[in-house]
Amino acid sequence: MSVAPSAMILAAGRGERMRPLTDHTPKPLLHVGGKPLIVWHIERLRAAGFRHVVINHAHLGEQIEAALGDGAALGVAIDYSREASALETAGGIATALPLIRGEAFAVVNGDIYTDYDFGRLAEPLTWLAAGGDQAHLVMVDNPPQHPNGDFVLEDGRVKSGEQAAESSRLTFSGIGVYRRALFADLRAGEKAPLAPLLRQAMDAARVSGEHYSGRWTDVGTPARLAALDEELRRHAA
Repeated sequence: MSVAPSAMILAAGRGERMRPLTDHTPKPLLHVGGKPLIVWHIERLRAAGFRHVVINHAHLGEQIEAALGDGAALGVAIDYSREASALETAGGIATALPLIRGEAFAVVNGDIYTDYDFGRLAEPLTWLAAGGDQAHLVMVDNPPQHPNGDFVLEDGRVKSGEQAAESSRLTFSGIGVYRRALFADLRAGEKAPLAPLLRQAMDAARVSGEHYSGRWTDVGTPARLAALDEELRRHAA
């Protein structure tokens, strides 16, 4: 690729289920294992070769900028996409597109923890940039709080699976690669969910995927945050 791709971290959510912790701290800055969730992402993205990171924010976003600055201390260059109020996933990505480099780019939810190797996204980034697909999704086993899953993964292709048995579905991890064209019909600054765009692309057989069975946690409640923190500190001891 002539332009090194960007990675985007989604950090605009209010984190209602994490209250009262998120009343004064944005969820991506909550600490686990001795550092903020978002710093774990940035360090792993950098290790995988990403040097440019775009972060969108809304709720208490100034704290994210104050904590991370321009990214130099973490070995990356950070640009911020500021939202007056959260625009949902697709709306946030569409609004940030002017800051994103490359025809295809990686995206990760700021409120998950994972040891996924982002270097595995190099091949789908190249494939999508060449126009092969619209999206590539990293799928994980269904967690207890989401037992019915999201989509079906068959032979490296992701299908909506609306008619499939719940037992055959996996959960979308919040890690993906997208082609800019997926968001072509969205206007910057407008709210828009991601799922309808993905389902349209799936219906056109233009979504690839992979199954990741390593560590992944949706840090959605104070209890899950505390359990993850204890686990990481125990393993580091």
